[in-house]
Order: sequence, then C-alpha cells, then structure tokens
Amino acid sequence: MKTFLEFFTFQNPNVVYVVLGMLFINSSSALIGTFAFLRKRSLIGDAIAHSLLPGICIGFLFAGDKNLVFLLAGAFVSGWISIFLVDYIVNHSRIKQDTAIGIVLSSFFAFGIVLLTYIQKTGNGNQAGLDHFLFGQAAAISRNEILLFAVIFVIILVSVIFFYRSLILISFNPEYAGSIGLSVKFFEFLLTSLTVLAIAAGIQALGVILMSALIITPAAAARLWTHNLKKLLVLAVIFSVVSGIGGAYVSYAKSGMPTGPWVIILLSFITFFSISFAPKRGIVSRYFIQINNKKKITDENILKTIYSMFEKDEHTTPFSSVQLTSVRSFDTRTLNAGFNRLIKKNLLEKKNELFSLTEFGAQESKRIVRLHRLWEQYLLKRTRVDSDHVHSGAEAIEHVITPEIEKELERELGIEGMPKDDY
Repeated sequence: MKTFLEFFTFQNPNVVYVVLGMLFINSSSALIGTFAFLRKRSLIGDAIAHSLLPGICIGFLFAGDKNLVFLLAGAFVSGWISIFLVDYIVNHSRIKQDTAIGIVLSSFFAFGIVLLTYIQKTGNGNQAGLDHFLFGQAAAISRNEILLFAVIFVIILVSVIFFYRSLILISFNPEYAGSIGLSVKFFEFLLTSLTVLAIAAGIQALGVILMSALIITPAAAARLWTHNLKKLLVLAVIFSVVSGIGGAYVSYAKSGMPTGPWVIILLSFITFFSISFAPKRGIVSRYFIQINNKKKITDENILKTIYSMFEKDEHTTPFSSVQLTSVRSFDTRTLNAGFNRLIKKNLLEKKNELFSLTEFGAQESKRIVRLHRLWEQYLLKRTRVDSDHVHSGAEAIEHVITPEIEKELERELGIEGMPKDDY
C-alpha cells in the first residue's frame, strides 16, 4: 500500500490531475451547492445530475467523439431544460416540487440510458468510456479538463464574491429582494446556471448518480457547525475538498478503488460526524445540553421553593429536605443531587443535615422568583391565558429568560426603571 507521503510528492502526473480535478470540482460544487441548500432546493441538484446524461449523449452524437466542449454544452442545455420543466410543472399544475423532480429526473435519466445504449450499438470506437459518466472515473481526468474545471471554478468563485449580498437576499427573501429593485429572475437564472455548470464539470469524475451528493452534503454538514454565512461557505468548501483529496488518496493507495465513491463515503463520514458531534446542534451535544438544562431547572426550582418558604424571614432560617418536599414535590435522588450542585456553587450551605441559603444564594433565589412573577404579570396583562394557567406558563419559561427579555418584559409592563423590590 502506497503511503500518504508518496501521494503528496506527486511522483505520478496522473495523481496531480486527479487531485487538482477534485480540488476544482469539489470547491465549485460546495460553493454553489450552499446557495441551493439555503434556498431549500437541494433536491434540484439530484434532478440536474441525472438529467445531464441525455445532453452528454447528444453532445457526443453531434461531435462524433468525446469532445469535452460538446459534452459539457449538451449537459448544460439538458440540465437547464430539466430545471425549466420542474418549475413549469410546479407552476402550472397541482404537483409539488419533490414529485416534479422525481418525474423529470427519472424521465431524463431513462432517456439518457436509451441514448447511451444506442451509441454503444453504433460501433463507434470513440464511444469507449462514455458509460463512465454514469458512475464517474476521476482517473481519466486529463490536463485539458483540469484547465476547464479551473475556469468553471473561477467563474463560480468570482460570481459568488461579486454578487454575494444579492445572492444571499435571493436565497432568503426573494420577495424583499424584488421590492428593493433587485432582478430576482436574473439572479435565479445565474444561480441555476452556475449549479448546472458545476454539476456538468464534476459528472465525469463522480458520475450522474453520485454528483448530487457533492452539491447537497457539504453545505448540510457545514450548517451544523455555524450560523455565519461566510463561515458556512468556507466550511462547506473545506469539507468537500478534504473528502475529494481523501478519495483521491484511497484510489491512489489501493489499486482498483474508485475515487468518486470514496469521495462521497468520506464526505458522508464528515456529515454523520457533524450530525453527532457538532457543537449545540449535534445529537451528542444536544443530549448534554438537555441534561444541563434539566439540572439548571431543578436547581432554580429548589432555590425558588426555598425563597417561597422563608420569604418573610430573609432566607436565614435553616431547613431540612423534608420541609422543602412538603412545599413542593421533588424526587429524593434529584433533590440530593441538586443540593450538592448548589453547595458547590456557593448558593447553599449545609450544617447538621440542615440547609440555608448563602448571601449569594439569597440573591439568586430572589432573582428567579422575580422572573417568575414578571412572566406571570405579562401573561395576565398581555395574553388571554386563564389565571389558573398563569403559574404553569411562568414555570415553563422563567428558566430561559435572558437579561434582554427581562428588560423587554419590564418595558411591556411599564415598570422599567422601578426599584426591583417594588414589584
């Protein structure tokens, strides 16, 4: 098995072509695919990828050989026709977009298979390898194709940089973009054209079946790591490029291994890792956040109950756990764990099996009760919630009120600036 060091010394010229091809193809797809993801049109990439096959075959029939310019031109036209048909079906019938995509995708792909079979039966010797567009063959990338992929990447990159703000507006709020004078149709045409171009460029390396994943997956994985749009674009490109180089290495190190499928496997691994471990949005992260939130709610409910017990005694009277559970029901195990956390945070003191609030704990318990009462007042004065349900509503929301929301509540209730002990 060849080493990673040997791979990056680029002793084999073909390795250089494959790596550069993956670099340009994956970067182009990730950049433009991010906007498809933001516009919630990720499945369009699948429709385009499958609909390019008949265009490639028609381009071959016109050229008589695998002339890349003719093949890409045919693919581009075929992809655009498929998008037009999807939009036409959606706008002029009751068929939803996902159904329209399925109809167009299967029809174009079937037509492409018919044309491919016809070409294979013509006996034209130049058609050898044309079927690689189905599953892709990155090892067949040539120097001339690298130059073409580089040009396509530059076109997409310059378009994204130059029209960044307009593309963002079109992706999130096309109605608003139109109201401020942007040409919505032009930018939708631009995004669709660039998407078709990126897929057409990568179809030889990954094939019509896998190419759609290169449009959809990088942005989906990157979205789990950031809310910032610029960082989203950068992360999507990084994830895509890493998987592209990784797939090229696997193909180089292990003879017979296909590059395209390994690119998607590695990209899928990055995506599943992101789904599991991304901060705040990952499954594991959310699990620990939920656990911490439950602990926070328990601790605050304990402090609130203590305050309610001894509100008139300024929180100085020691109490037992039995006294506390007589006021509010707590699971014994949960209550003991809460006591231990509050002691560690210097909110509670324990002496001879009795507990009392520290000075800091008294302030904190007072703050929690105040938020609860603020929310109760808001529900009573500004909503139609029955008075019987006000307490439970306040219980649900008081633990997530931020200082900003607290100020807004004070403003809404007309008590902003009042001493906090007065309400």
